[in-house]
Amino acid sequence: MRDELITILSNSDRALSAYEIEDMLNLIEPEEVKEMLDTLTSLEKEAVVYHTNKDKYMLLKDSHLLRGIMRANKKGFGFVDIDDNPEDVYVSQDNMNGAIHNDIVLVELISKRNVQKLEGRVVRIVERSSDTYIGEINFKKDTGYITLDDNKIKLQIQVDKAHSLNAVDGHKVVVKLLKKINNLAYTGEVVEILGHKNDPGVDILSIVKKYNINTEFPDDVKLEVRKLPNQVLEEELSDRTDLRDTTIFTIDGDDTKDIDDAISIERLKNGNYKLGVHIADVSHYVTEGSPLDNEAMARGTSVYLVDRVIPMLPHELSNGICSLNPGVDRLAISCVMEFDNKGNQINYDIFPSVIRSRKQMTYKNVNSILEKNIVPEGYQEFEKDLRLMEELAIILRKMKVRRGYIDFDIDEAKVIVDENGKPLDVVLRDRGAGEKLIEDFMIAANECVATHIYFMNLPFIYRVHETPKEEKIKGFLNYVSMLGYHVNGNIKDINPKMVQSLIDSLDDKPEFKVLSTLLLRSMQKAVYKTQNVGHFGLASKCYTHFTSPIRRYPDTTVHRLLHTYLFDHKLDDQTINMYEHKLEYVAQHSSDRERASVDCEREVDDMKMAEYMESHIGEDFDGMISSVLSFGIFVELDNLIEGLVPIKDMDDFYNYDEDRMTLTGEKNHVKYSLGDRVRIKVVRASKEDKIIDFKIIKKLD
Repeated sequence: MRDELITILSNSDRALSAYEIEDMLNLIEPEEVKEMLDTLTSLEKEAVVYHTNKDKYMLLKDSHLLRGIMRANKKGFGFVDIDDNPEDVYVSQDNMNGAIHNDIVLVELISKRNVQKLEGRVVRIVERSSDTYIGEINFKKDTGYITLDDNKIKLQIQVDKAHSLNAVDGHKVVVKLLKKINNLAYTGEVVEILGHKNDPGVDILSIVKKYNINTEFPDDVKLEVRKLPNQVLEEELSDRTDLRDTTIFTIDGDDTKDIDDAISIERLKNGNYKLGVHIADVSHYVTEGSPLDNEAMARGTSVYLVDRVIPMLPHELSNGICSLNPGVDRLAISCVMEFDNKGNQINYDIFPSVIRSRKQMTYKNVNSILEKNIVPEGYQEFEKDLRLMEELAIILRKMKVRRGYIDFDIDEAKVIVDENGKPLDVVLRDRGAGEKLIEDFMIAANECVATHIYFMNLPFIYRVHETPKEEKIKGFLNYVSMLGYHVNGNIKDINPKMVQSLIDSLDDKPEFKVLSTLLLRSMQKAVYKTQNVGHFGLASKCYTHFTSPIRRYPDTTVHRLLHTYLFDHKLDDQTINMYEHKLEYVAQHSSDRERASVDCEREVDDMKMAEYMESHIGEDFDGMISSVLSFGIFVELDNLIEGLVPIKDMDDFYNYDEDRMTLTGEKNHVKYSLGDRVRIKVVRASKEDKIIDFKIIKKLD
């Protein structure tokens, strides 16, 4: 009935009454009519169908309403991120209609704020973002009142003693909504106590819970893990290529424990390079449909925070039997590729293997060899291989650049904390020759695997990065031209080489760092899909994630598909049909969990940076203006800590030029623009609110 109703409404050029739909379906029995009406009501609740004021039905996409996700601001207003629409809809506080941050809503356009920006009002909340929230509980008599951590969520929640789990003042709690009192007020119950707000680690745990990230593994997963071997068994080696005598090693960060990729190199007699990328065969131990697999899929990804890792797989696997630790046998899937001296892939093979890593190398020591010609103790026998790898990596990178690979060269910050989670310093992450080498090799393997399955025309999961929207690139080009720079770019032919040339043409400009960040924001987000549309940023026609199955579920899925299609040769219709349906969900869910993970990591960093700056109030720092808005200026310090200079605290009345992104003083005529270097003083910092406020002391030359 559902599909029939959608088909009828899709084929109609007008809204239809229930009687008209009944006739079209040739319904006679009362039970059939009731099923039709119930299905229409269900479709209406799902926001698939719109029920008009004239008691007629049409598909929502054909109506005047728009469906999207509310992105609320702490001041009470919000923007609705509309499905399949590049333009957000502004919603004032008066028109929120009870909607809160991340709710799925229907919005009605009421006017245009200007030519570009739309304004609307929420007419219905389709789905609440969650029914549990994180906050601090404090009691007045026998009623607990929740101060929510997320100041974008304007709910008022009260809890009676019977539903408080005996929480006390200052406890951070997870609270579930029970009963609606009015538009934004609810009764609730405490379902989990995270600890007192001043306990070490509770601050981060509160953010983790906000994003529904599991911190404990269920009992059935623990039971399954206990049954797994802690070493490779002899019977597991059948039908695997034995590479234990091959010189294979790993390169990772100093504190990495979940090692899922290893590499090998050989110069062939014909002068070509034979590169081996050997990835932990996680899918051998994580069998499809098992409790372990279901939990890994639910998590989607490991989450890396300043003082902890929340793994996708239990430590017995992520740090144990699946981790490519040195000196022990490990099961892998190997992608061995032959490249010529131009970076062309001449040949390749993908096969199950058993390997034994010779050494667990660190980026720090590899960079010492490749950048400083200093060979650390224990690396002497591998120096020749490392230099040959660097030779190939440079060739592969040049090949990527020739086809349009875009390197935005964006710095990343790392927060250093003590054993109690207190921030000690904020520094820039290193990205040396070793890091780039591994990146180049992993990209090559990911492309090789994706291309192989793509040409087999089988269901698969791709990592895609779609072409930027024309209006986003146009807006960036307009802004750059207002700065007085002439850059080449055909807006009608947006391709990686065009964006690459934009980056290159701005490389010597003083605002380059900010401009490259702005251009990056013009790009679409990379996601997982079952349709191959290529990867724009990598200028790759076909790409997947194959190289990190310990920490990403799509990679585990890709390994499982390689076993199914290539090694076990299961290509029957039932298998193909099953994956055609399943992979759609895996791709969407993995994209959602990746976004939650990234947002969680970013929010923890923001909190710890604010906490770090609490001990630097009154101190002066130099930085660069990273954003100019009507309410103030954001300044980014050299260690990437960012703070706001509120316009209300500035020394003059400043006029805002939105097109040029400038603020100009009415009396002092001082103009602040993107990329300007300034000296600031830290005037406010709040760990709880995750904000830092600066005051500009002077512009720098």
